[in-house]
Amino acid sequence: VQLQASGGGLVQAGGSLQLSCAASGFAISNYARGWFRQAPGKEREFLAAISWKGDSIYYADSVKGRFTISRDNAKNTVYLQMDSLKPEDTAVYYCAADRWGRATSDRRAYDYWGQGTQVTVSS
Repeated sequence: VQLQASGGGLVQAGGSLQLSCAASGFAISNYARGWFRQAPGKEREFLAAISWKGDSIYYADSVKGRFTISRDNAKNTVYLQMDSLKPEDTAVYYCAADRWGRATSDRRAYDYWGQGTQVTVSS
């Protein structure tokens, strides 16, 4: 399984971006999917997760109400809509997939990771 994250870029504070993460290799519609980020000098941080059915969704408190995770199983793709972006959201954003299908914030549960996409929010 390969995960390809895209959609990062430079945006002003208050702006929006949508990240996408497409899976290839084989269908992983029954995998849970998650988004994490890592800023320089910091630990990788959980952001959002969605179960394979889409009926369980979790967010980190730091992004709750601003970020929205969704998935399109027909396209093997998960999305992260990011609104009201802040300079502290600047980081490399990673998508991940968990074969057990249940949404979780535990990064150790994820089996596959994308290569990361840079998001930079200017003040």
